[in-house]
Formats: sequence, C-alpha cells, structure tokens
Amino acid sequence: MYDERFVTPMRQELTRLGVEELRTPDEVDARLKDAKGTTLVVVNSICGCAARMARPAVAMALTNEHKPDHLTTVFAGQDADATDRARGYFTGYPPSSPQIALMKDGKVVFMLERWQIEGRPADAIAEDLVGAFEEHCK
Repeated sequence: MYDERFVTPMRQELTRLGVEELRTPDEVDARLKDAKGTTLVVVNSICGCAARMARPAVAMALTNEHKPDHLTTVFAGQDADATDRARGYFTGYPPSSPQIALMKDGKVVFMLERWQIEGRPADAIAEDLVGAFEEHCK
C-alpha cells in the first residue's frame, strides 16, 4: 500500500470531475447493487498507464454530451476490499488495473481492461468510451 499523501492527487484527478469514490464494500454495494440506469466504474491505479492513459481518457470522454448517469471509482492497491467488491460485479472479466466498466441496470455492457488501455493514447481510449456512452447512455 502506498502513502496516502502520494495517492491523493491520483484520486482527485477523477473526483474533481464529479466521479464518486467508493472506498468500502458497503459503498460499492450501495451504488452498484440493484443500480438503475448507467454507471461508469473506473478501477483507478497508481501505475503509469492509469496516469498517462486511463484517467486522462475518462476526463476527455466525460466532456461528451451523453454520459453515464452515475460516475464511480475504486482505487486498486489502496482500497482493496472496495476494489474486490466492485470487480465482483464484473462477471466474466478478470481483475485488471486500470479497468473501466460501463454498467447498465447492474450489468456490464462495456469493458476496457488493462490490455486495452496500456500502450494506447488517451484520446483513442476516450473514443472507445464515447462510443460506449453513445450506444448505452442516450
């Protein structure tokens, strides 16, 4: 686990955009269990691909006209229990960090795993997210 003083700015990159941070399993369940509408779940991470690609891509995608009803995040490696609980909702997908899921009425309808994030420019990842938003969030 990393020093919270080091991690806080990484958390704030998403929370300042209005993304709700879920730090406990109870918070995850309160937001995801029986969720209606669309929910973005960003599995944040301290890794370079989260810093250079995933978080900037989320910021770019959230400027789109159509976006999820709810924006949430958990932080892998820091809030382990909350992250594990969130991943429990990602049926059929192995855990990865970072990872971005779009859920509709409690089911994953779009997923970006680390292998789809790592090594790609943030704007390309943002395009993938916007495509999912356009398909599922209108």
